[in-house]
Amino acid sequence: MLQINPNLSDLVSDATAGLRQRLQATATVTAAAPGRVNLIGEHIDYCDGFVMPFAIDRYIVIAGCANGSTQARICDHSFPEMAEFDVTEPQQIGTPKWSNYLRGVIRGFQDRGHHIPGFDAFIVSSIPGGAGLSSSAALECAMATFLEGLLDTVLDTREKALLCQKAEHDFALVPCGIMDQFASAFGKPNRLILIDCQSGEPELVPFENPDLTVLIANTMVHHELSDGGYAARRKHTEDGLAILGKSSWRDVSEADVSAAWTQLGDPVNRRSRHVVGEIARTIAAASALARNDFEALGPLMAASHDSLRDDFEVSCTELDIMVEIARKMGRAGGVIGARMTGGGFGGSTVTLCESRKAADIAATLATEYAKTTGITPQIFASRPAQGAHLVASPGI
Repeated sequence: MLQINPNLSDLVSDATAGLRQRLQATATVTAAAPGRVNLIGEHIDYCDGFVMPFAIDRYIVIAGCANGSTQARICDHSFPEMAEFDVTEPQQIGTPKWSNYLRGVIRGFQDRGHHIPGFDAFIVSSIPGGAGLSSSAALECAMATFLEGLLDTVLDTREKALLCQKAEHDFALVPCGIMDQFASAFGKPNRLILIDCQSGEPELVPFENPDLTVLIANTMVHHELSDGGYAARRKHTEDGLAILGKSSWRDVSEADVSAAWTQLGDPVNRRSRHVVGEIARTIAAASALARNDFEALGPLMAASHDSLRDDFEVSCTELDIMVEIARKMGRAGGVIGARMTGGGFGGSTVTLCESRKAADIAATLATEYAKTTGITPQIFASRPAQGAHLVASPGI
C-alpha cells in the first residue's frame, strides 16, 4: 500500500536513456528539481502570509546537451509530442501546452540577457501530475537549473525561484504565489521551509525527528488550476483587502474581518476569515516545531483543513474523505494531524504520523478510501529532500 519512492539515480538513468533513444543525443547536463508538500499555510502565499512547505523526494529530471543549432528539441516521457522551437527568438506561449512552462523559463533567461544555444533534452518525472504536489514548479525549477548548467552560470536561488514563478504567471496563466517555486528551489534534507511571503525570505526549520513521518496521499482526483478556480479565489482575497482598506493581510486581524463581515459580503468574508486564520495557524505551527511540540500541530492542521473546506472552498469530497479516515485513526492509531495540501480542487492530503505506524496507517487510508470512493489512491512517505540541483550524468 505504501509506495516506494524511485531513486533519483534511476530517474537520471531513465532521462539519459530517453535522450539517446528519442533524440540520439548524449547528456552533458542533467538537472533535478523536487515537488513539494505544504505542512500548513495554504492559499496565503499570495496574501503576504507565512507558509511551511518542504521539498519531497520525488523529482523531475531533465537531461540534455547543446545541439549546435538554433532549435530546442524537448521530449517528455509523459507526452507523445515533441516540443520544438527557435531559442534565438523571444519566447511566446505556444504548443504543445506542456512546453509553456519551459518556454516561460527560457524567456526569463532571455530577458536577463542570456543567449540560449539550441539544445536537446528529455524529461522524466516521479511526481504525480495533478496531485497538488507542484509538478509545474518542479518542471520550471528543473529547466532553470538545466539552463544554468548549459550556460555555465548560476543564478541567486531567490532570483531563480522568482523567475520560475513569473514563467507560471505569464506562460501557464496561473497567478500563483511564491511557495511552490521557493520550496523546489530552497529545499534541504531534514528541513521545512518557513517562507515569509511579505519579505520573500525563507527560513529553514529543523525537522529531524526520525520518529515522525509525513504520508502523502494522492486522491487520484486531478485538478486544473488554470481553469479559473484559483484565480477567482485570489481575486476574492484582493477584493477583501481593498474593502478592509489595508495595504497587507499582515495588518488585518480576525476582529477586523468580523467587524466588516456584512460589508465584505459572501464569499469574500469567508475567504478573508481563512486568510487571517491560516496566517495565525502557520505562525503557531512554526512555534510548536521550534519547541518540539508536535502534538500541537494536530489541531492546527485540522483547523486548516476545515477552513480550506468551508471558508475557502477549495477542498472536494475525496480530499475530505481521506482526511476524515486519518482523523478517525487519531493519536491512538499513530496519526498526529491531517489536511489537504496544495491548491485544492482535488490532489493530495498530507498526514503527519508516527514512523513506526506509517505502513499500517497507509494501508488503512488506501483500503478505506477505495472502499468509500471506488478509487485506488497513491500513498507514499517523504522526508524533506534536496532542492533543485545539477546531478552527474551517467558516463560524464
